[in-house]
Amino acid sequence: MITACSQCGTLQDLIPLPPGTTAFCSICENPLERTSGRGIQAAFACASSTLFLLFPANLLPVLTVSMLGMTRVSRIGSGVVSLWTHQWVLVAVLVAAFAVVLPFVRYGLLTTVLALILARRHPRWLGRAFRWAIQLDAWSMPDVFLIGLAVGYSRVAANLPVTIGWGGICFIAAALLSMLSRAALDRRTVWRSIELDLPALTAHEPLISCTACDLVMPADAEGTACPRCGLRLHSRKPDAVVRTLALIIAAFVLYIPANIYPMSTDVQLGDLIPHRIVDGIMELYEAGLWPLGVLIFCTSIAIPFLKLAGLGWLLISIRRKSRGRLRMKTRLCRLIDEIGRWSNTDVFTIAVFLPVLQFGGIVSTQAATGITAFIGVVVLTMLASRTFDPRLMWDAAREGGP
Repeated sequence: MITACSQCGTLQDLIPLPPGTTAFCSICENPLERTSGRGIQAAFACASSTLFLLFPANLLPVLTVSMLGMTRVSRIGSGVVSLWTHQWVLVAVLVAAFAVVLPFVRYGLLTTVLALILARRHPRWLGRAFRWAIQLDAWSMPDVFLIGLAVGYSRVAANLPVTIGWGGICFIAAALLSMLSRAALDRRTVWRSIELDLPALTAHEPLISCTACDLVMPADAEGTACPRCGLRLHSRKPDAVVRTLALIIAAFVLYIPANIYPMSTDVQLGDLIPHRIVDGIMELYEAGLWPLGVLIFCTSIAIPFLKLAGLGWLLISIRRKSRGRLRMKTRLCRLIDEIGRWSNTDVFTIAVFLPVLQFGGIVSTQAATGITAFIGVVVLTMLASRTFDPRLMWDAAREGGP
């Protein structure tokens, strides 16, 4: 089967692989297909189990906190309600999308697609549904919310008794299964299973490839919808450099206030105590939870900076038509795209302990200015990595010389 590498654009003849093997691009060494531990049956089992567990995880109590005879109970959506009530509308909408709505949509679509393939049924919308399930993978974040839940639980449990409810247990299981479903999903096998009746390609014919399903089509099909997944075909992502640069500049503008202004504010016996990202890291370190402190430092400070600096370097590489270290730059592009979502850990941590630390004038917590700027940085950098087209680096290198 002729396929095109999504990272460098090289056309390659990829045959079905035996179990336990991996195919790499011969030019940029991008993994084209892995069959080790992957299969449609395993992915369906994990995806359907995740979808099933998401219902009790969102309906049942996650955490219960007691203080001076008062009890506070939180669910997955409780943080969204608290943020909305305190007028943090943008943050509330984004947290609801990432932690509540999109996981249902993503695993509902994935379960449906895999079930139809196993049943050997191929409706016309099957390719579009699978494309949406793949594209929503980065924006559906039960695994990231699980880390936020662990950090939030640790911060609250250091001072108050906390009980994990059945909703929390179901959510932990759902998040772990969501990670297994990502690892078990063999995307190329699924795309091969979506049957198409296409004319054969002729030798030396100009070709383009779909960036979603890697289907290779004649170049004159540019601008039309991909017959397999429905995505509009382009030889390269439209205005990728300009859009990526604009998103990077906007994210950098927000990165500074996200680290200067407090993410949350505690009220303890009438005293206001602001908490910046660095303050939360220091609290975890002083409480003996330094591994969580290191985790928050990486996800909240190091990763956003790495994304901004890395994407900036890649854009400069295109501008200068650099031919050096193209494989390393391609790996960096994949790394930035993969780790971007984990920066939401700090936002989810606040969403976890915000509803349970509401004990009137004794102890209460509110979101602060920094949280809006920070989640803006996360979303903008994720959009920038999705907008960027790594094939442009290889195109520019070819223009610069052999």
